[in-house]
Amino acid sequence: MEGPEGGSRAARTNQQWLEALRGPGRDEALTDLQAILMRGLRYALADYSGVGDAALEDFVQDSMLKILASLDSFRGESRFTTWAQKIAVREAFTELRRHRWRDVSLDSVAGSPDADFVPKTLADPSAGPEQQAMRDTLLETLRHLIAECLTDRQRLATTAVYLRGMPLEEVARRMGTNRNALYKLLHDARTRLRQGMIDKGLTAQDVLDALEP
Repeated sequence: MEGPEGGSRAARTNQQWLEALRGPGRDEALTDLQAILMRGLRYALADYSGVGDAALEDFVQDSMLKILASLDSFRGESRFTTWAQKIAVREAFTELRRHRWRDVSLDSVAGSPDADFVPKTLADPSAGPEQQAMRDTLLETLRHLIAECLTDRQRLATTAVYLRGMPLEEVARRMGTNRNALYKLLHDARTRLRQGMIDKGLTAQDVLDALEP
């Protein structure tokens, strides 16, 4: 009976995978790895309607490029195929999120904080009236600080990433910057918001909860 990787050639050791993918006759290993990634993605994306084989093949090809470029970073802490499948799933979900936002303008996403937005750390369905009142006060303070204490670019990035859930890569592209610069922009914005909330007498935990994406 074949294992989950589909046969003896695919069931290589970690070292055998690395040697095969780097060797002169690597076509066979590439074919095996593509098949493994296709099966893994088909399972991981089974609940996503509209993702057919053509899309899966695109995800696999993009993932293969990422995997081959990252071979030197593989440390052998897991099976090679497990490591490769994680990369493929991450790449696929990133692309699906990017596709979701493709036709949505950044201005419409980040026009103003959603009045119904509740950070996941504060979304406690069992909270009593007193806890809900404290939460509402905290969120109103956060919205005010976002509007009053941040620069235009900090407000745009913070609202798009944390309040709307737009992918970092997509926000960076729309803002004409790169991922590292966007991280710095978001870090500076969080620092301003933390200080503003502390100045209003909120506890450190309140601040952390409010800024949890």
